[in-house]
Amino acid sequence: MNLIKNTGLLFAAALIMVSCNKPGDTVEVSDAQEVAESSGSTLAIDPSTSKIDWRGYKPTGQHFGYIPLTDGEITVKDSELTGARFVFDITGLKIQDMEESNENYPKLWGHLQSDDFFDAANHPEAVFELTSVEPYTAGTIEDKDEFETANTPKSDSEVAAENPTHWVSGNLTMRGTTKNIKFPAHVSIADGTVAAKAGFNIDRTDWGLAYGDESGAVDKAKDQFIYNTVSIGFEIKTN
Repeated sequence: MNLIKNTGLLFAAALIMVSCNKPGDTVEVSDAQEVAESSGSTLAIDPSTSKIDWRGYKPTGQHFGYIPLTDGEITVKDSELTGARFVFDITGLKIQDMEESNENYPKLWGHLQSDDFFDAANHPEAVFELTSVEPYTAGTIEDKDEFETANTPKSDSEVAAENPTHWVSGNLTMRGTTKNIKFPAHVSIADGTVAAKAGFNIDRTDWGLAYGDESGAVDKAKDQFIYNTVSIGFEIKTN
């Protein structure tokens, strides 16, 4: 009887732990999902004010910049987001932590374009397509534990947009690989325009960008690796 009682208590505790760790509080990457069937009015993205920011980390430093948006649209019905598709130009990638006149700029840019990272010769674009949207509920975003150095990657809660309104899920395609990513975003729909901001982390190796993979580091204390975590920021506005 005590065994049954104790087992029941353990099971109940497990249920409580699962319910407290809701999927809605977590930035998640999963297999590609079906793209949302959009309805309503379609609004064109303003390329001059829309981009995707990136920040990469290694124990000895950081690099950051942005990738320009070349095409995109958002679909809205009754002041609700029902669809979205954004196309980004990998070959137009910019590095902002150094001047273009710096001799290291073309070296780093070329390396990022190479097969070690984006393989831009074969995959010159990145595409994001909306799969679902749900209201954001107040809570704490779960953060991943990282190996501590002077340049430990920023956590998901640090890079998340202020005052998020929605959890957004979408298929992100890079380097010929499509994964679904769910993240918090602040979405504003007013006067026939849409503005959206989001920040989240991805594991670059999920998309095949595996150069310097930290999981292969024999001794991380030697700083001879690149963090797999890359911080991403969306800033999207319609015309």
